[in-house]
Amino acid sequence: MPYALFYQDAKLSKAYPTEADVWRLARKSGLVVDAVSGEEQSSPHPLLENNYEIRPCQAEPDEDPVKNKADADREARLEPRLN
Repeated sequence: MPYALFYQDAKLSKAYPTEADVWRLARKSGLVVDAVSGEEQSSPHPLLENNYEIRPCQAEPDEDPVKNKADADREARLEPRLN
């Protein structure tokens, strides 16, 4: 089942084959922060900002999650990297 980024019940992203693909998209978009819980002071974990969620979804009838991933990977390779 594909996954997408949601805010409340609105689907904000295209559908992607895996949850990890959507996490990469969210991180690239600046929607992920590293949070530290009270129990794990030394080990931050990724957290989506502003109540965004990554959830399983149905792809739109004309949408191909594998193609969406390939397109996103291609765009990432073409973008200049700032270090």
